[in-house]
Parts: sequence; structure tokens; C-alpha cells
Amino acid sequence: MNEANQSAARVRGLSHFIDGQRAAGTSDRFNDVYDPAQGRITARVPVANATDVAAAVAAAKAAFPAWSETPPLKRARLMFRFKELLDAHSDELAELITRDHGKLFADAKGEVVRGIEIVEFACGIPHLLKTDFTDQSASGLDSWNLRQPIGVAAGVTPFNFPMVVPCWMFVMAAATGNTFVLKPSERTPSASIRLAELFIEAGFPRGVFNVVHGDKNTVDALIEHPDVAAISVVGSTPVAEYIYSESAKRGKRVQALGSAKNHLVVMPDANLDQAVDALINSAYGSAGERCMATSVAVAVGRIGDELIERLAPRVRALRIGSGLEPDLDMGPLISAAHRAKVTGYIEAGVAAGATMVVDGRGYTVRGHEEGFFLGGSLFDHVKPDMTIYREEIFGPVLSVVRVPDLASAIALANAHELGNCVSLFTSDGGTARTFTRHIQAGMVGINVPSPVPSAWHSFGGWKRSLFGDHHAYGEEAVRFYTRYKSVMQRWPDSADNSAGFAMPAAA
Repeated sequence: MNEANQSAARVRGLSHFIDGQRAAGTSDRFNDVYDPAQGRITARVPVANATDVAAAVAAAKAAFPAWSETPPLKRARLMFRFKELLDAHSDELAELITRDHGKLFADAKGEVVRGIEIVEFACGIPHLLKTDFTDQSASGLDSWNLRQPIGVAAGVTPFNFPMVVPCWMFVMAAATGNTFVLKPSERTPSASIRLAELFIEAGFPRGVFNVVHGDKNTVDALIEHPDVAAISVVGSTPVAEYIYSESAKRGKRVQALGSAKNHLVVMPDANLDQAVDALINSAYGSAGERCMATSVAVAVGRIGDELIERLAPRVRALRIGSGLEPDLDMGPLISAAHRAKVTGYIEAGVAAGATMVVDGRGYTVRGHEEGFFLGGSLFDHVKPDMTIYREEIFGPVLSVVRVPDLASAIALANAHELGNCVSLFTSDGGTARTFTRHIQAGMVGINVPSPVPSAWHSFGGWKRSLFGDHHAYGEEAVRFYTRYKSVMQRWPDSADNSAGFAMPAAA
């Protein structure tokens, strides 16, 4: 077999997953999926057209009546089976994530664990759907409330977390009695297909969870479909705002999480060893392709020089290579185009006058010369008007901004249009309390970098990092995927039969 044929043989053909089985779809369009460490095509994924989307929504709609009437305890037992299968296939799922995305295998394993935690939380759905009852809220009258599923829900997920973000959506939607259509990133589609197969293997009915791949046209078809009642999205702010706006004006419920520019404030009294470790992990882990990555270190007072002195050698010493190799710190970026975009930000920082301390451009890995690698970069003396400060880079670039005091650090972060998460490193409880109360961000860490909430809390930002009223997963997801209904009940033998025209009141 010649080299061209060998290469073709290594390219996997992927599919949609509709009504409990793989589906080729009706479109003649495909996207290439790359192995970022090798820089070569490893799979082709179909691009769903409006007909394919309609088929997935129809399957979900057909499954909804029976599934919505399924007792929550039975749904929970199926979730327990799904969790067992995810545990058994965790290495397989992690390898799929690494091959599509490029992140380290250990990092991918961590993502699988966080996805399983969402399933574990969903196993408690009988308790989570319990509501309130008031006996004798008025004479002979009782009141209570219900939370009922909304119907067919859809989700649009990003490339950087191919398992955990879909689990935020379809797991909680299904647990609360809805059916779901997922549009994962076309760059990292493999894990979603495997999740759908394991979902069916766990015993869930056909049509409860469907997967369609595609692009903006696919997303628009979901937005425009009249049988889709709700849409969740995690993506950049322009994408989140677009989906929020277009869906909301069609009367759909929307949960839209956008971009981030996360600050980590280092006080003069901080444990500097811990702060530096946190910055290296949060800024450069997964090549900075995390919405919770720290991209701005805020050095308060005279700590700036020492912080730079400690950070620079750590950034230069980052061990970079293929995600399937052991003992590394960072893998490649997702694509050649994204590497070029991040490189452009680095060049903009230099042009704007920021001090380039470590330059990650031009980095190559022996044996992976075609891979999409970029070394870690570190800037000092970054100013708030610079592009590298204002915009989300989504790459291994850390900017250090210097401020004189805590009030200035809080004002700096609060002035940014994005408010996803922020962290403070300090040894003073009063400083931490002031910071927590006055910072304008949806997630706050005190001596904790990248404060991702546990599965039984909820995830989401403030300002232009979130559109809509609900954060993701946790009890917020239960509220998002259900409608509240208030019930008042009185029986004829306890009713006052006389007509009345005054505003009724409890008596």
C-alpha cells in the first residue's frame, strides 16, 4: 500500500447519531478532523443540513411524551448504569479527546472525571425535582408547585471540552425529563458519538439523546426549528450573543455562556510559591484553551519584579509534546489557523509596547514537526488598552499587569467587559472578604486558580460572559430545563358556594 492509500486508510468516517443509531445524513458536505499533534487529517465528519436536523428533532419529539412521563427514579437508575459505563470506558473516552483536541491524556482523564461527576449529580434527580407543599394555605385550600420538562432541548458545545460540556447539557436535560439534540464542535466530534452509544447501551430510550455535526448552518437550523424549546451554548461571546438573540426572539429559552478574560490577583502577602504554581497551571494547562484559564496576572504593589523572576524560568521550561506521551506539561493548539491567531496576538502585544519576557513563537517538537505547537509566552507591563489585555486569546499567553493596591486590582477586573472568573492569592482574611464581595465575576477563587464549581453547584459568568438568566449544571440546570407550575386545590365539600367580587385573601 503506498503512502497516500495508507493515509486514506487512517482517516475514520464519522456519523451523526439519530434515534438511537449512527446515521450518515443526507448532506454531501464534510469537515476534516485533525490530530493536532501530527498536523494531519484523521477523520471526516458530515455536516448536517436542515433535513438532518429535522430528523434529529423529530426523533427527540417522538421520544418526549413517554420519556417525560417516566418516573424520576427510573431515570436515575438509568443514569447510574450510564455512570458505570463511563467509568468502564474512561480511558477510551480520554484517548478520543486527546486525539481530536491534543490535550494531555492526563488532562483528558480529568475531563472525563468531571463529566462523570455531572452524571453522579443527575442520579439524585428524584430529590432535585422535589417541590413545596402548603397545607391549608387558605380555608379548605392546599397549594403546591411542580417542575415539569420543557420538551426538546438543543446544545451547541465548544472544541475544548468535548465531553464535560455536553454532559452539562444533555445529562441534566434528560434527567429532568427532556429529550436532546447536541451539535458538538466539528473539530472534536468523536467523544460525543461514543457518549451517545453508551447512553443507549445504558438503556435510555431511542431519541432521548441525538447528535448532529455541522457548522453555523446547522446551528441556525436548530434555532429556527419550531419544535426546539430551549438552547444551551458555550462558546465565544459573539457566538453566544448571536445564538441568544436569535433564539430568544423566537420564544426559546436560552442559556448562553461566552468568552472569558480571567484575572488572578497576587497580593504582597501571598504565598508566592503557591501563586506561581497556580499561574503556570492555569495559564498554560491545555495550551491555554480553557474558558477558565488565567490570562492576566495582576501584581499588586512591589510583588511584580519577583513574580516575573519566578514565572519566566518556569514558562521557558514547559515540557511540550504529543498529548499521548507521558510527563509533559502542555500539548498542541487545536489547529494551524488557531495557532496563527494566537501568534497574531503575541505580535500585537510586542507592537503595543508590552515587555516580551518569554517568546513562544516558532516552537517545534521533534518527530511532530507538522503539529500545531506553540511555546508558552509571557508579557510584563501590559496596559488595559492593549489588545492582548482586552481580548480573549485562548492560547498559552500570560499577561502581567501591575497595580498599586487592592482597590486598583478590583477596579481593573471590574472595568473589563467580561466577568467569567477571577482569583485572589492572599494570606489575609479581610482582604479576601472585601475582594469576594466587590469583584464583579460569576466565579471567584481565593487561593484557588480556575475555580470551576463542583457538579452540585453551578457554572457561569457575569457581564458579557453570560447571556440569559441561568448558569450551567447544578440546581441552575434543573431550573433551566423545567417549567415552574403553581397549583391551588380546593374540593367542593369545603368550598364557599357564595359568589364574591372582592380580591380573595387567605383566611
